[in-house]
Amino acid sequence: MGKTMLGVFFGLGMVVAGASAAFALQAGGVEIGDLETGSVVGQSFKELDVDAQLFAIEIGNLKTWYPPVTIIDFKVRPGRPVLLKVTNNSTADHGFQMTDATNAGSPFVMKAEVVLKPGETKYIGVPTSDMFYATQGNTLIYRCHLHPAHVGGKILMLK
Repeated sequence: MGKTMLGVFFGLGMVVAGASAAFALQAGGVEIGDLETGSVVGQSFKELDVDAQLFAIEIGNLKTWYPPVTIIDFKVRPGRPVLLKVTNNSTADHGFQMTDATNAGSPFVMKAEVVLKPGETKYIGVPTSDMFYATQGNTLIYRCHLHPAHVGGKILMLK
């Protein structure tokens, strides 16, 4: 009887621990907005330093996001949210989609998606916890989800 009760309590403890870990992945969330009005996890975009600037550009017939690789070193930066500035410097609407390709099928995958008009700039705020726990690897990919033939890029996270 004692071993059975111990087994039941251990099983319930495992279920509760698993459920709380799943809720932790949903706690943050990617926020997209303007510098003046946007915020992520209670911090205004104006209060945060921009970690990376990404630009949709045209070079001849090539349409791409620049730079092709961006590195964010989490070992030397404080635990504040990540803030990306994305700007469309091209002559047509372009999409920006950032996600973890290895974890793309998961319901908890981190994903940011926005459509930018020519000359438009948006800010994307991502809680640091989402960068670590809603991704499997150290690489996020970004691309134009409106035009699959356009060249995208990668964000390499040094954890």
